[in-house]
Amino acid sequence: MPRVTIEYCVSCGFRDRALDLQRAILTSLERRLDAAELVMGDHGVFRVAVDGETVYDAADDDADIDEIVRTVRANL
Repeated sequence: MPRVTIEYCVSCGFRDRALDLQRAILTSLERRLDAAELVMGDHGVFRVAVDGETVYDAADDDADIDEIVRTVRANL
């Protein structure tokens, strides 16, 4: 089963957004995943990967949580 990784910038204060996204992913997709993990990063990163492949990067797009969950679902 797939593994979702949410990498977020600690110094930017993105932890709450990462936690909200993790909760939304687990609420929608928990039975389809092995894990939904948080990884601390820096330099403004907010990136979501499914099995190591980036499916969302805030540097490229400014999606809301629901849109990111849909993107993750589509990449499972």
